[in-house]
Amino acid sequence: MKKHDLVHEFPAYREKILTLQKQSSRFKKLSDEYHETDRSIHQIEEGVTATTDEHLNELRLKRVHLKDSLYQLLA
Repeated sequence: MKKHDLVHEFPAYREKILTLQKQSSRFKKLSDEYHETDRSIHQIEEGVTATTDEHLNELRLKRVHLKDSLYQLLA
């Protein structure tokens, strides 16, 4: 299963990610929400949690939007 944590998604921004998680409450909030959404997706894909395909797709779309917002703060 592919890793989607922020450091794997944006390896060039590793240090900036770590810094912003400590210094920016907005980045931290978005980052926490991103990671929680990613964990939920992985639990569904691994069969730990049951849901509908529609809900899984909504979670994936949410993850993409959060990733875009985080990238804007990093770039």
